[in-house]
Amino acid sequence: MRIVMAAFLLGGVVLHFRATDKLVAITPNWVPYAREVVLATGVLEFILAFTLLVPRLRKISGIVIALYVIAVWPANFKHAFEHIIAPPIPDSWWYHAPRLALQPVIAWWALFATRVIDWPFQKK
Repeated sequence: MRIVMAAFLLGGVVLHFRATDKLVAITPNWVPYAREVVLATGVLEFILAFTLLVPRLRKISGIVIALYVIAVWPANFKHAFEHIIAPPIPDSWWYHAPRLALQPVIAWWALFATRVIDWPFQKK
């Protein structure tokens, strides 16, 4: 689960640096220095992809990933509800609905994969 998450994060790194302007377009207006934030979060995803695989850093990485996933959720809402065309990201409710619904699940996945939590599979 951690390796798959690391791969997704690395894919996000590529997106952040190859489609920076597209991600700036979906960044909420209240975020200052949107371009710099998009680039910084690309660097953060790169760091998190690797720290996720380091046993000593795994739990803190899971917590930061979960917080990050929730922090970028407003961009997903803006993208969906303002119908921003940002290829290669689709502008379809076939993409947006699952993405919006699964964002909390992705945060849970980060916490579960790094053993920060064991819910709902806790041992009794």
